[in-house]
Amino acid sequence: MSISSVELTTTAYGRSDHRAIDYQKIALIGALILGDALVVTASFVLAYIVRFFTNLPVFVEGAMQPEFYSILIAMLVPCWIGIFAMHGLYQRTALFNGTHEYNQVFNATSKGMLFVVILTFLIPDIVIARGWLVMSWILTVTLTIAWRFSFRRVVYHLRAKGHLTERILIIGATDEGRAIAEQLSAEHRAGANIVGFIDDRLPVGSEVGTGRVLGTTGDFIRLVNDLNIETIIIADTNLIRERLIVLDGAMDLLNRLEVRLAPGLFDLLTIGVQVHEQGAVPLLSLNKTRITGIHAIGKLLIDRIGALIGLILLAPLFLVVAIAIRLDSPGKIFHRRRVMGVGYRQFDAFKFRTMYEDGDRRLTPAQREELAQKGKLKDDPRITRVGKFLRRTSIDELPQLINVLLGQMSLVGPRMITAAEMHHFGRWQHNLLMVRPGLTGLWQISGRSNLGYADRVRLDMHYIRNYSIWLDLLIIYRTIPALLKGEGAY
Repeated sequence: MSISSVELTTTAYGRSDHRAIDYQKIALIGALILGDALVVTASFVLAYIVRFFTNLPVFVEGAMQPEFYSILIAMLVPCWIGIFAMHGLYQRTALFNGTHEYNQVFNATSKGMLFVVILTFLIPDIVIARGWLVMSWILTVTLTIAWRFSFRRVVYHLRAKGHLTERILIIGATDEGRAIAEQLSAEHRAGANIVGFIDDRLPVGSEVGTGRVLGTTGDFIRLVNDLNIETIIIADTNLIRERLIVLDGAMDLLNRLEVRLAPGLFDLLTIGVQVHEQGAVPLLSLNKTRITGIHAIGKLLIDRIGALIGLILLAPLFLVVAIAIRLDSPGKIFHRRRVMGVGYRQFDAFKFRTMYEDGDRRLTPAQREELAQKGKLKDDPRITRVGKFLRRTSIDELPQLINVLLGQMSLVGPRMITAAEMHHFGRWQHNLLMVRPGLTGLWQISGRSNLGYADRVRLDMHYIRNYSIWLDLLIIYRTIPALLKGEGAY
């Protein structure tokens, strides 16, 4: 594709300053956050007025405690905004289309109220009127949905005027691609600015309905950068089957783009997608393979705080284990295992030593072959008596809390990979090494050492693409019974 054709395309469709676009969308989310904070505050205050000043027969007399409720509301409002964020209520692609946004308001508010109720049971000194809790829940759900419905009308009006639009590049000038472009262009509320098409079959510059072919898949990265593309829609089934590797090579770029698949590409559901509606057109959003934003911050805080508390509480156990290891066999207490970290950076993962110092000499040729294939041995002669107990209960891995505290690992994540294992993961290496390995994970609660490499990839990719703090908490909760049963541990 020539430079002149890029210039022609840019002139035809208009090249906007991506910084101005970013500022507009940052301001949009900022206004939404501010509005939510005000509405939640108003809901809590109104609930207080209804509970203590209306004298409704359903309420019994109670202490008004205005100072206590003022402090409580001031503490809860930021928590509510955080809960909304964890439910995707500030992710642009989840907003202003369909009813999913309203469902998430209901779910987030319900979970927030449940947290407050649990807090009152855990701390008996905190006495909160049940009437206030119920009214707060009802008003927060109702008023927040009403506010967001009104805010959505404003956004639709601005989109119809050409503001807050999304620059979209469609891959595949197929009949489906053309239909999607026409529908999105006709539906002003969708906020879609169709910049053009990428196609390997039609000549560059060809007119396609309301757009034009700007280049081939080989021009993908350059076009995205030159034209400030924010979203790509893949609407060519044959292109997916033949050229997806090309797009995968641009993974870092894809992680700053929104990637959506046309509805005809159901054969790609296994790689983790979600239905997304834009302008009455159903599309499939490709889940990102990187944990970012509020999720990354929340995960970091949970990791650091959890690791610090864990190391303090487990210090006596560490001392007992250290003495047992030294009495059982000569050698070091800790073992350092060299593993791959984020971005292919290697680090030493700490474990309690569970093997004899001369363990490799105890292996038979058949055991060496099994070790090379699976990375584990079911009846490993290298493991000491104390080591068998430590492995069965996974106590041997607890020193990795130090790695979590150092930021090299996470409490929950994909299973760690050694350099020698890298070839087993093929094209998934890049994805698996975009997040920190975990002390536990889906692999821990789904079979542990009984899993082959294919199953490990499947579980770890599912975790990465569907990450949420709630998923982390669920995995931690399910790890405890898995360890007690000792299934798949050797």
